[in-house]
Amino acid sequence: MNQKPNPLDYRLSLIVPVYNEEVAIEPFLNAINDKLSSIRSHIDIVFINDGSKDNTQRVIDKIIEQDSSISLINFARNFGKEAAMTAGLDYVQGDAAVIMDVDLQDPPEVILEFVKLWLTGDYDTVYGVRVDRSQDTYTKRLTAGGFYRFFNFLSAETTLPENAGDFRLINRCVIETVKQLPERNRFMKGLLAWSSLRATGVNFQRPERLVGDTKFNYWKLWNFAMDGITSFTAWPLRVWGFIGFGISFLSFLFLMYIIISALGFGVHTPGYASTISVVLFLGGIQLISLGIIGGYVSRIYTELKHRPIYLVEDVYGNYKKNPTPSKQKQSPYTTLNQSNNHYE
Repeated sequence: MNQKPNPLDYRLSLIVPVYNEEVAIEPFLNAINDKLSSIRSHIDIVFINDGSKDNTQRVIDKIIEQDSSISLINFARNFGKEAAMTAGLDYVQGDAAVIMDVDLQDPPEVILEFVKLWLTGDYDTVYGVRVDRSQDTYTKRLTAGGFYRFFNFLSAETTLPENAGDFRLINRCVIETVKQLPERNRFMKGLLAWSSLRATGVNFQRPERLVGDTKFNYWKLWNFAMDGITSFTAWPLRVWGFIGFGISFLSFLFLMYIIISALGFGVHTPGYASTISVVLFLGGIQLISLGIIGGYVSRIYTELKHRPIYLVEDVYGNYKKNPTPSKQKQSPYTTLNQSNNHYE
């Protein structure tokens, strides 16, 4: 049974992955201080710099000198948003954490509703539900809706709330559960949904991005969707057994037709068009099935190598004094930086 949080004495950690977001940092912090002024004393913020090539690290480092509630986890290189969120969960020390983007498309004021529901003690997770996606293109809305429905159709054990992104509050119980999940191919929406036994949603209007540019494209979104599906269901593998059985049955019927036709009406020479059509069709089926099997095998290969999900170059701010207990996530880059200024 989860203990009900103390509404007068709790600590909330904001996990904010950033990649080339130097122009967004200051507006984001101004919005946090303005919209969350009533609970700002309970909040600490941890930025995860995912190998930015601009001045994101320097901007945050200067702010840390003026605000002790802000920390920075600096990756050695770009590892992706899923790895950045994983690092945030490994490091945060609050009673609960909110995962959000720096571009203010996750409105800070919604966090007040998150906290209100969490403080009741009835929920492990409170997630944001985008009720208006008019700022997205028609193609993105169509593909996103199709992915949620397709994922929930395939996955029996995990259901993704439709139109819910990474923006959510999770309590310490969920944080510790996710930290125990070892997979390298991270699909955080699914992992967080799988780990949350008591969850509820909060509707919000998703505003237009005001600063910076999105780092996602359709190719990345496609790979992200494939990671999600293969991480939570083996249905794409099993379905080819049914397809193979169906094709074999149809082939048997066609063979019987050829035999009966030959015995009853004499042997006739098959046409080139029908032959090549069958060959191409079966060849295509085989290649598709091999591609899906290969996708699963490649993920097995990645998992078996047991490489770390991310490498930390250095930690700035208060979190430097209280490093993550997940020692396997630590990197020699930190030691190099502290001993001989390898990165500076």
